[in-house]
Amino acid sequence: MQKKNLVSMSVVRRLPRYYRFLSELGKGGVARISSQELSKKMGFSASQIRQDFNCFGGFGQQGYGYNVPQLCEAIEEILGLKQQHRCILIGAGNLGKAIAGHMPFNQLGFQLIGVFDNSPQVIGQKVGGQTILPYGSIGAFYQENHPVMAILCIPRENVEEISDQLYSLGIRSFWNFGHYDISLKHPDTTVENVHMNDSMMTLCYKLAAKNKPQA
Repeated sequence: MQKKNLVSMSVVRRLPRYYRFLSELGKGGVARISSQELSKKMGFSASQIRQDFNCFGGFGQQGYGYNVPQLCEAIEEILGLKQQHRCILIGAGNLGKAIAGHMPFNQLGFQLIGVFDNSPQVIGQKVGGQTILPYGSIGAFYQENHPVMAILCIPRENVEEISDQLYSLGIRSFWNFGHYDISLKHPDTTVENVHMNDSMMTLCYKLAAKNKPQA
């Protein structure tokens, strides 16, 4: 099996979608599936599916296809979904509360161990099984619990200062909703930036292109 860091990120970004589709198939009692059948369900070409899985050593058998439960387990291992990385969430506004309360962290390779905010109106409330703590206590919390990832649900203008503070504590991984590129200042960090505005603009383009009159 190839090392994950040698695999294109475009392939890695398709793995969660494969996992989601295959998990649903498994729940529906499907034990095996061919690349052609999976192609029809997902919209990828059968060749693309085979190439993607071959990046990790290949899992199918000619004339048989893919064993769905085994392939799900293999993707779980590749993505590291059973590792339970400790994470914290900064910013318990509407977005932060929604993420803390509804994301299935334990199924996605993470364990939410703390939620922080500066607002007296939310400090002390409970969300996602966690009591919202004052951000000023983050240093002591880190020393005791050693989270490895931070979810940033804070305004863009606060991301640089907060990420600098978390970086100084030792956190090197971020799920960032703040529209500020942490990795430019801290190139040794692992960052997944979530730009919902970009996603909606992309959808707007697709709608405009679909409705554009043909020449």
